Parts: sequence; structure tokens; C-alpha cells
Amino acid sequence: MNQNLTTDRQTFVTHLECSITGERYEADQLHGLSRAGRPLLVRYDLDAVRSTVSRDTIEARPTDLWRWRELLPVRHTSNIVSLGEIETPLVPLTKSGGPNVLVKDEGRLPTGSFKARGLVMAVAMAKELGVTKIAMPTNGNAGAALAAYATRCGIETIVFCPDDTPEINVREIAMQGARVWRVNGLIDDCGAIVGKGAAEGRWFDFSTLKEPYRIEGKKTMGLELAAQFGWKLPDAIFYPTGGGTGLIGMWKAFDELEKLGWIGSERPKMFAVQASGCAPIVRAFEAGEEHAERWDDASTVAAGIRVPKAVGDFLILRAVRESSGQALAVGDPAILKAVDAAAKQDGLLLCPEGGATLAAYHQALNTGLVDEDDKVVLFNCATGLKYPMPEAPQALDRTRPIDFDAL
Repeated sequence: MNQNLTTDRQTFVTHLECSITGERYEADQLHGLSRAGRPLLVRYDLDAVRSTVSRDTIEARPTDLWRWRELLPVRHTSNIVSLGEIETPLVPLTKSGGPNVLVKDEGRLPTGSFKARGLVMAVAMAKELGVTKIAMPTNGNAGAALAAYATRCGIETIVFCPDDTPEINVREIAMQGARVWRVNGLIDDCGAIVGKGAAEGRWFDFSTLKEPYRIEGKKTMGLELAAQFGWKLPDAIFYPTGGGTGLIGMWKAFDELEKLGWIGSERPKMFAVQASGCAPIVRAFEAGEEHAERWDDASTVAAGIRVPKAVGDFLILRAVRESSGQALAVGDPAILKAVDAAAKQDGLLLCPEGGATLAAYHQALNTGLVDEDDKVVLFNCATGLKYPMPEAPQALDRTRPIDFDAL
């Protein structure tokens, strides 16, 4: 077992706070949304953290998700549910991206996507708070991560996914112990079913941002970036944005790190990347709105960012605007072209959502939103192996002599 997990952990959670009203909620109690119907944010005694642990201490620990334990909410080691959450690498994308473009490859995590970060934390806290049955809507990868972690600790799980969710995702969820149902609709239609069942007391609602702890797992992406960049953040981050938990979490991480004195006040420009066929955040950003209206008839090859309505829309928009960033939409042809370019030119197989960030980077470069000299991080949120690929070349006919000049 990782040495980070062998003893009870000192934690510094003080309370939870409504993200829109600031109303305070007690820690160590089961919560969903705030009374205002908005996400709750976990707050820490950062002065106590600063006096207990230093950057040098963090750097000396094994480079996994749990090295950040003082900034995470799980109080008892016995409630940690781990499948080996590594620090994901930064991979140069010099040919299809540019000399200063790095991909944070989240496909290396358990269950093959960055959903493992949020769900390992949410499930651990569900276990700590006595939850025995969970339901969730998913476009695929979140359901797989939930199924894996919940099964590992014996929590019953039901997952609802849109009818056109890739078969590999549906089978993965079922194989890992969850009951999975296809729904004739989009992810918010699935969420409505989950919400109705939760209101009837059938299960606890694990929808994006409707419990407080997925943000805490996802914020480790920002904590890792700070450490990987030598405690100075990159110039720009391009993040595939559906529910936006990771973007919100990273922005929270940067604030906590600055208050600890571990980084300065500089921030990356945050680019929320969406598909042209489902871009509610982009539309709200361009209109100067604080909340995003539901996107009708959502459609894109990048299923992970096909989220017509995000409960944390105002938090996404707030982070983008405060960072002097932008919300950008890219079309499916550009997404597929970017996936192809990264694979054939740099040997890195991006998922469609990761391809969207590469396409958006080139769009931002062409319009002057970023410069070639900027240090840029693109997020590849899942392994490309989970997604349909072009047909392979025809096999060689071994019954015939090989024409080497044709090869």
C-alpha cells in the first residue's frame, strides 16, 4: 500500500459554503446542493495547513493524488478507496501543437479518464458519510469511474446514460458492477430521472456538482500542474468543458495555493472548450451572461462535453472571465482533424474531447488570444482507446510474394 495511505490523516476541513450565497454548512454531514440550489464548496483552515506542511514536504512524497492529503476532505484512511491514482504526465505535442504545447494526459488514470479524480474523492466521502446507494447520469466515463470505486467499497450503484452512449462505455460500467440503463434522451434527461429517484429517497444523487466532493478530487489537476511547473503556473489552460467540474476545481486549487504562499498571484488564461453542436457556456460568455441557458438539440462526436445545461455554469464563467480567458467552440470536423494530427504527427492518441482542446488552441493562436511563446497545457481527459477509430489498413496477403517496393 502507498505509504501516504497507511495512517490516519490530519485534515483541515472547516465547513462547506454555498457557491452563490456564501451560506455556511456543517462539515461531516451529508449534503447535496445548497438551499439556493447551487454547488457547495469545501473550505479549509489554510493557516493550519501552512503551519503543518510545506511545499518541500509535498515534493518529497510519492507523486500520486494522495500526496495532497492536507487539502483533501477524507478524514479517515480506512475510507479511502484507491485504484492507484497517479500524477498524470505532461506530454509535449511539438508537431501537431507547437514547441510550447503540453498535453496533460488524464487517460493514464484508473478507468482511463480524469473522472477517476472526482469519483475517487466523492465515493470515499460517500463511504465516510454512510451512503449505501448511489445513482448518476453519465455520458460514459464518469459512470465507469463511479462503478469501479463504488463496487470496490460495496456501495450499490445505478447509472443512467443516453441511448447513444458508446457501447464500450456501457459495457465497462456494467462489467464493473453497476446497474446501467440506456435512456432515450441526453444527459440532462438522465439527470432528471436521477433527481426524481433521489427526491423519493431511492438513492443519493451523484450528478455533477450535486455533491460537494467531486470538485475536491478534480482540483488535484491544478495542484499537480503547480508542482510540475515548479510552482509557477502555465500561461494558458485549454479544458474540455461539459459540466466543468475540473475547470472549477483547478481555479479553486490556484486560490488555495496562493493563500498558502506556494504560488504567486499570476493565473493562466482559462479556456473553456466546447463543441459547436453543444456550446451553452460559449453562448453565455459571448452574451455577457452569468448563467447559461439550456442548449437544445445538442450533438457532437465529443460525447463527454455534450452537456446541454451545467449546474455550475456561473462558476465556469466566473473563472474564465477572472483569468482573462475565453469560452471557445470548435466544430466536429476540426475535432476529428486534431485527433488525427496528434496521433499521426506526435504518436499521442487523444480522445475527441482532448482533440477539441487542440483544435481550440489553434483557433486561439490564429485569432491572437495566445502566442506561440505561451506555455500552454491542453487536457486530454481520457484514453483515445475508448473511442471508435478509423478502419485499419488491409492485412497483407501472406499467400502471395511480398512486393516490398509497394510497402
